[in-house]
Amino acid sequence: MNYTLTAEQDMIIRSLRAFRQQELEPYEAEVDRSGEVPEELGQRIKAKALEMGFYAPNMPVEVGGGGLDYKTLALFERELGKTSYGLHAYLHRPSEILMACEGEQIENYLNPCVSGEKKEVFALTEPGAGSDILSMTTKAVPDGDNFIINGSKHFISSPVIPDFAILFAWTGVKQTKKGERKLVTAFLVDQGTEGFDIQRGPRCAAQRAYHTWQLSFNQCRVHQSQILGKQGEGFELADKWLKMGRVWVAAAACGKMERLLELATSYACQRKQFGQVIGKFQGTSFKLADMTTDLQASDLLVMHAADKADQGIMQAEDAAMAKLFASEAVGRAADNTIQIYGGMGLMEELPIERLWRDARLDRIWDGTSEIQRHIISRTLLRQYES
Repeated sequence: MNYTLTAEQDMIIRSLRAFRQQELEPYEAEVDRSGEVPEELGQRIKAKALEMGFYAPNMPVEVGGGGLDYKTLALFERELGKTSYGLHAYLHRPSEILMACEGEQIENYLNPCVSGEKKEVFALTEPGAGSDILSMTTKAVPDGDNFIINGSKHFISSPVIPDFAILFAWTGVKQTKKGERKLVTAFLVDQGTEGFDIQRGPRCAAQRAYHTWQLSFNQCRVHQSQILGKQGEGFELADKWLKMGRVWVAAAACGKMERLLELATSYACQRKQFGQVIGKFQGTSFKLADMTTDLQASDLLVMHAADKADQGIMQAEDAAMAKLFASEAVGRAADNTIQIYGGMGLMEELPIERLWRDARLDRIWDGTSEIQRHIISRTLLRQYES
């Protein structure tokens, strides 16, 4: 396929790049040091994003979103990936599974998230159930017209305290060829609901201004009208979000890679040792060659997955290959850039050590590298199963 940007995509990315450089990048070092985005700054970014049409770019036009296709969204995420998630999360991309809202849910949850009045979190991961989602212990038990929820979630990401959680809990089991399988249901649970507690999670070495939250549910009573989608089909809803989330992580990794390559190349052409610029030494130039090759390969994998998503034919392995390769490639790029800079690469005066720390997270969140390899290899081996 042709990966050349259309005139519209070029205009969007040029505008977004100017936004990033003017509204986000000047604050990245400050928010990384403090681990916080000041409320006034966050609100200013959100207001500007709404004004520029950068808010909720993934949601359909008919509900007030930007209506961008997946290829354009990949370019969008790539550009924003060059700076802190804590800052660019204010250009909020609501969970697309909110499109499953019906009736009053549309006015109470979907529309406010698209307009910027509310912020949701995707509450799936548990202390004992990270990659193994179906081992979750958070349970919702029917009680008349209500469900009683008990359990906990952690590593739930958001720059600010959320207004509600899209909570995944198991509500029953079904028999399969491999034994019992939990049936998972998605619930919309408002902050302030009795029995629902939200606390800040531990500080992470990467993406320091992008907070994690711990959610606890203790005899939390939720009406059945708060079910998102259909009872027992929450895992299918979550899977749609997870697959595209992996493409977005890969796209953001490409953005970080491009920034690192620019920093490394510029320094290699200026820094002199032994009477010549260090870029002339193969020890340096070969690193640059590897970085630019990795970047192009990552971009192609991301756009291939996004193109298939636009056609409605993207498979789990497409997203897995993009995330696996790009997340590991950006780690190599960050390490090589530090090596080219030497000791200066680890100094806080430069963005390199921050990009290095942030890149490390890409191999973990939205599914570890090991999980991506499992998805890819399982696809290959399945054809030989009897």
